This record gives sequence, C-alpha cells and structure tokens, in this order.
Amino acid sequence: MNLIAGRELSEDAGVYKVSDELALIQTVDFFTPIVNDPFDFGRIAAANALSDVYAMGGRPVTAMNIACFPIKQMDKNILRAILAGGIEKIHEAGVALVGGHSVDDMELKYGLSVTGFAHPRRIWLNSGARPGDSLILTKPLGTGILATAIKKGTATGDAAKLGTEIMAELNRSAAEVLMRHIVHGCTDVTGFGLLGHGLEMAIGSKVTLRLDVQSIPIIPGISALASLGMVPGGSYANRNFCADKVQKAESVDPVMLDILADAQTSGGLFASVPSESAEKLVRELRNSGVKYAAMIGTVEGPSQGFIELI
Repeated sequence: MNLIAGRELSEDAGVYKVSDELALIQTVDFFTPIVNDPFDFGRIAAANALSDVYAMGGRPVTAMNIACFPIKQMDKNILRAILAGGIEKIHEAGVALVGGHSVDDMELKYGLSVTGFAHPRRIWLNSGARPGDSLILTKPLGTGILATAIKKGTATGDAAKLGTEIMAELNRSAAEVLMRHIVHGCTDVTGFGLLGHGLEMAIGSKVTLRLDVQSIPIIPGISALASLGMVPGGSYANRNFCADKVQKAESVDPVMLDILADAQTSGGLFASVPSESAEKLVRELRNSGVKYAAMIGTVEGPSQGFIELI
C-alpha cells in the first residue's frame, strides 16, 4: 500500500508514495471571510491552504482556486480582489496556479486545492511525537478571538492589522528551517485550536503533551478580548471536546483555556523535536524571520493521549 497518510489519524493532508524518492501531498481548504478587506481575505485563505503541505514537511508546487461567489448580488471587483490576494501568496510560496473552479453561491467562500512533494521517508506525521521531545510553536495564538472582535467592531486599527499579517504569513520559512533538523511529529494549528490539534498529536503518538502556558506566544491584547467574551463558537466546542483529556494546574488562568482552544486560521506549525536541538532550532527560526517561535512544552509518556497545562 502506497498511502502514507490518509484520514485515519486526522493528518493535515493526504500523502501518497509515488516512488522510493517521491511522495505526493494533496490538500484542500476554503472558508467564509474572516476579515473585511477582500484582498486580505484572499491572502489569508491562500496561506491557510498552503500551510497543510508545509505541516507535512513538504514543498507545495501547484494550486487551484476554489471560489463560491454571489455573482448577481455582489460586485465582481470583490472577487477580483480576493483572487489577487490569493495569487500574491501563491507566488510568494513559489507555487504555480494551474486553474480552479467557481460556483454561483449566496455565501462567499474562497480557498485552494494544493499539491506538494516530499521524500517518502521525510514526511512529518502528527503521530510521531516521542517522550523526551520538546514542543515548538511558530505563530502566536488568538486569531479566532481577534477575528470575532474585528467583526463586532471591538478590535480595530493596529490590533486588526497585526492579526491580519500574522494570518497572512506563510509557514514556508518555518518549514524550511525545520527541514534542516530532525522533526518527529508536526501539525499546523487551525480550526481545532492548540488544544484540539495537540490532543490529536498526543492520542496519535500515545503520549502526554505538557504545555507551559507562560511560554506560549499570544497576540497582544487577546487576553483582554477573551475576557470580554470575544470567543468564537468553535473555540467553545474545541474546549468541550478536549475537556476530559486536559489536566491543568490551579495556577492556570481559565481565560487561558479559551485562548488555547481558540479556533485559529492560518496558525503556526506545532512540532515535536529532539530536546537537544530545540533551543538552537528556536534561534534559527527567529533569525529566519519567524519572530514568535517559542519552545512551549515537552512530551511525556507513554500514555493514551493527554495534555497537561502547567
């Protein structure tokens, strides 16, 4: 069987072995607008879709647009701006746009189908974390809370701009640095939040992830917004789903649970790496422009899959 990764362990993309030297990575992702500017929406949606290939240790090579647009109710220039934002990120990733598909739909949506390549023996799975590893996160948390606050007019100006740029940032640089090191397990933090995707890694790897909440990077001002109730519904669902598998120290602020469960869009890479290389890896990430990269915990176990917050 040449299928390396499918749907069994909630991997970020499908991976098929073509030869002893080549594996094909395939993914698709699209969603409704999370920011008001159509160009920025296109940038974010494209970066989010491309991220799944980076999270598998691959290099994206081609992309196809997926667009749902109410052509009779909305100005076509909005669609043009969305597609322009998407192609900016596609070109930044060094990827060829080879086509796509659009439909007339009352609900606006945009994203990409992406194909990438990797070596079959160098695929990163979310089930590869090992006891003794260190855990690294490359982007700050809080984009779901921030997007909710933007929609409600609570977050504007500098906060909205910062959140937009974080979501639109490709995970290319982070992946390229990680590829120079040993990576035992990896995923990207998206709709299930750090808790949800971390729990997938813990269960798939049969380990416990011990997270130091004080070390986890968070977008400035997110704690205050979360305290005001600017938490998307998906984040509450994530928190409830993980509740039986998460143990927290009494010192952990309950608001932090909302942030850790926050449904992210185009979040960072979350990697399990040998502890002896972790500090050097974080330095290299930051020197490569991945300025929020941080070591946020350790892998313990074996276990049936839990998360400890300390």
